[in-house]
Amino acid sequence: MGSGYLIIAGAIMLFSWLVSSRLKSKFELYSKLQLQNGMSGREIAEKMLADNGIYDVRVISTPGQLTDHYNPADKTVNLSEAVYNHRNAAAAAVAAHECGHAVQHAIGYEWLTMRSALVPIVSVASNYVQWILLAGILMIRTFPQLLLVGIVIFAATTLFTIITLPVEYDASNRALAWLENKRMLTQQEQAGAKDALKWAARTYVVAAIGSIATLLYYISIYSGSRRN
Repeated sequence: MGSGYLIIAGAIMLFSWLVSSRLKSKFELYSKLQLQNGMSGREIAEKMLADNGIYDVRVISTPGQLTDHYNPADKTVNLSEAVYNHRNAAAAAVAAHECGHAVQHAIGYEWLTMRSALVPIVSVASNYVQWILLAGILMIRTFPQLLLVGIVIFAATTLFTIITLPVEYDASNRALAWLENKRMLTQQEQAGAKDALKWAARTYVVAAIGSIATLLYYISIYSGSRRN
């Protein structure tokens, strides 16, 4: 690997670590900010769904930390145990955000539809793409087409990270707008929820930048081999 790529990769890894650490500290901080309305993450989620006329989505608890997600296949909002049961600003933010995805699904939000279409491709590609790229680099002089195949596959995963950005930001915007319009939180709690979701979104930005940089690196290797 070239020294330029190593420097860029190192910088992205450092930035990713800083954002992740900041996100963790933010959620720890706002997990201590108890909601004056006394509602749990599950109750917040159920109310947001009902207020948006969504009655065919279940809110369930899932094991682990930071495992919160919306599953469009079985229409479930999956909340980690800390979010599902707790009654704080961080839990409210995460619960409402995941319901934001449920709202996107219900209205046919185009970016979510595009991302969902890529999920099967990315799931398969992620298991093999690194091996294909490695083999492509090792065989660059004898079989450069293999690297090109790897680049095309990796481009699909990069596209997925890019499409994820508007999906995640839109879900957060929907969550925050609902929390504010329904006066679910106090001013301090609303500010905490907004700050927590802001840092969560930045993890997706870092992932997209890292994927784009890596894709460009592999393209440069392939282009260089074609010129030699």
